[in-house]
Amino acid sequence: MRVLLVEHEPAMVRVLERGLRAHGFEVTSAEPPAAAATLAADNAVGVAVLDVPLSTQRGRTLIERIRRDHPALPLLFLTTGNDAMNSEQQLQKPFAMEELIARIHTLTRAADQPRVTTLSAGDLRLDLLGRCAWRGERLIELPSREFALLEYFVRHARRVLSRQQILQDVWGYHLKDNASSSNVVDVYVRYLRNRLQLAGEAKLIATVRGEGYQFNPSVEPAAPPSAAASKRRPPPRSRDRTTRSPLRPAK
Repeated sequence: MRVLLVEHEPAMVRVLERGLRAHGFEVTSAEPPAAAATLAADNAVGVAVLDVPLSTQRGRTLIERIRRDHPALPLLFLTTGNDAMNSEQQLQKPFAMEELIARIHTLTRAADQPRVTTLSAGDLRLDLLGRCAWRGERLIELPSREFALLEYFVRHARRVLSRQQILQDVWGYHLKDNASSSNVVDVYVRYLRNRLQLAGEAKLIATVRGEGYQFNPSVEPAAPPSAAASKRRPPPRSRDRTTRSPLRPAK
């Protein structure tokens, strides 16, 4: 398996390259600015190990680009704190080489499991390959960030999610809980609501005052148009004026 090592310190690159190769990995190294281009040119990379400061705009932009262009690629962040999405995707420095190898194996095993290609919640269906959604029989096309946010809501249906939690898990980095960071989530939730809900349709994303947001799928899936049409009452029969009343004998 080939590992993409994204590291800007030459001494650390040499140490990690030597350790990874000793455990049977092929290694391609790149400094952070060139990481995305390296991935685009090398389809054999099976996992990326990144020592990238997620607190900087440059680091966040790089990670967002990699996740957008290579959504199935396992990422392992070498951090000095809790900066990554979750504990499975980060390894705090300093660490032993055995820890790094074990974490890489864990991530790649998870990536090799059969991937779910659709998600359903009530009358909402997500196509994870086509990156689009359906509500009943209505197709909803979403930009990548809005789709990622909707997928996150569906995977955490009925749970109250704070703005900070959404920022960390969907955007992939940690921001302080201030007005500007909260507004990012609020803006994208508003976008989603406008796309998901037409007049007369149930509201899917609720605001929980002082807490965040909660995704509540409709109780029952929407019936396809053909099935819905079959349940309509037939129109009343119009009376034929020439029909004689059964109470009057015909002359």
